[in-house]
Amino acid sequence: MYSVNAPVPPAVNEIAADLRPALTEFDRVRQRHEQTLLVKRVPADTRKEALAAWQTAQDALQGAPAAQARISEIDTFQNPPNGSSPVVYLAVESPGIHHLHDRLCDPFDPVPVMEGGDDYDPHVTLARDADGFRGQRAVDAIDGRAVGPVTWTIDELSLYDATVGEPVDTISLPA
Repeated sequence: MYSVNAPVPPAVNEIAADLRPALTEFDRVRQRHEQTLLVKRVPADTRKEALAAWQTAQDALQGAPAAQARISEIDTFQNPPNGSSPVVYLAVESPGIHHLHDRLCDPFDPVPVMEGGDDYDPHVTLARDADGFRGQRAVDAIDGRAVGPVTWTIDELSLYDATVGEPVDTISLPA
């Protein structure tokens, strides 16, 4: 899967690292190098298709300003539209990220139930997948905790290759 992602600052990675001991009930816990903020999925199955889509994304983002973002709470998706549940994440507040996402939804159709209209919920995933009672215990151990706040400027976006867990290319957003 390819996507347009925003990097998160070291303070967000530190919050994630501090919370890892409380995430032991989850089957899948994100590691430090995996912490990014998904802005928009890109319809591409191959690197060649992704690079073509990336050019389209760059055109759609032309002149888009940097965005302010803030994390101050942990939340959960109990029944996410895609993948295993529950999902515990750091909620990201950012009208600017919504604006960038909307610009990318012009050339790339929103993924149904995840990206259209009010469905887009910017977040940094911490962990997912825990069954039954264990899952509820895992959520209860972490949900609603106060964190941060952490605020930062998103002045760069990348084409992200989830298969290898790294950016392919980046662009800068003007301040």
